[in-house]
Amino acid sequence: MPAMMKAAVFVEPGRIDIVDKPIPDVGPNDALIRITTTTICGTDIHILKGEYPVAPGLTIGHEPVGIIEKLGSAVTGYQEGQRVIAGAICPNFNSYAAQDGVASQDGSYLAAMGLCGCHGYQATAGWRFGNKIDGTQAEYVLVPDAQANLAPVPDGLTDEQVLMCPDIMSTGFKGAENANIRIGDVVAVFAQGPIGLCATAGARLLGASTIIAVDGNAHRLDVARALGADVTLNFRDCDAVDEILRLTGGRGVDSAIEALGLQSTFESALRVLKPGGTLSSLGVYSEDLKIPVSAFAAGLGDHKINTALCPGGKERMRRLMNVIQSGRVDLGVMVTHQYKLDDIVEAYDLFAHQRDNVLKVAVKPA
Repeated sequence: MPAMMKAAVFVEPGRIDIVDKPIPDVGPNDALIRITTTTICGTDIHILKGEYPVAPGLTIGHEPVGIIEKLGSAVTGYQEGQRVIAGAICPNFNSYAAQDGVASQDGSYLAAMGLCGCHGYQATAGWRFGNKIDGTQAEYVLVPDAQANLAPVPDGLTDEQVLMCPDIMSTGFKGAENANIRIGDVVAVFAQGPIGLCATAGARLLGASTIIAVDGNAHRLDVARALGADVTLNFRDCDAVDEILRLTGGRGVDSAIEALGLQSTFESALRVLKPGGTLSSLGVYSEDLKIPVSAFAAGLGDHKINTALCPGGKERMRRLMNVIQSGRVDLGVMVTHQYKLDDIVEAYDLFAHQRDNVLKVAVKPA
């Protein structure tokens, strides 16, 4: 009889349960990781609500921190017992998309997955944990293509310090990178959830001289200031678009980052852009977007709109942990709650309803 482990699985929209599953077998290119800490992502809430389709019975989660339990025979340069993380996005780097310089995209065929009736490639195909294969909200996770995706955790860094690296930090920083930020730029970041906060921190590291953070939660705006925001606007107290245009003398911002995934925030980000500015979109949208003619200057504004799926791979993870280790940013402050894996359903309820000023939840199997 195979050894078993506990795992949080998607059952149906509105329901995630803890079940027993066999501990995965390790193939030659894989690594079995014993999870020490994972977390819940906003994307997991989309899955819980049925807004993003995954197979019933799939283990959810895509942010692993853990210890190598067993290595595949072809994996070299690592050792069992080593502390590691793996990116939420773990492509095999053999696909056309990955070799074309887009490491987050694995290029898996859409029709083969039954996700639509069209031909083409799935634009989230590099995202495997909790999407196409069993994820990290479990006692163990199998990391595919481990040679390319495992990153050792530097000595002295805690699980909580590196917990944001696999997804939230990588995504938020990619949003700042995609915003074409130059030294001295003015940047607006709409929504200061975990990804928006990381985008704020990333904009500061890239050299923005004025960062305007927008949210409706006063606590999150306080955290945004701690991570580098110069101006914070609570949209419940003012018209954020009008105020940003006033602050910039009507010029608009050089870059706007949308980090929520709503029509309203996307449109606001577009309305505050200067001609020739860049809108960096990070939100996961659950319905069609509309681009207002006036905000888009009828298509004549030289605007740029960039989207992103967070980059993965061991080199991305190494760089992010270097930033943490250097002390240039501390994202451990974003871990506001701790839960045992056995209590993850309660943690989902807290996170989904955004109670108690929750930002990120550290989930520990033991």
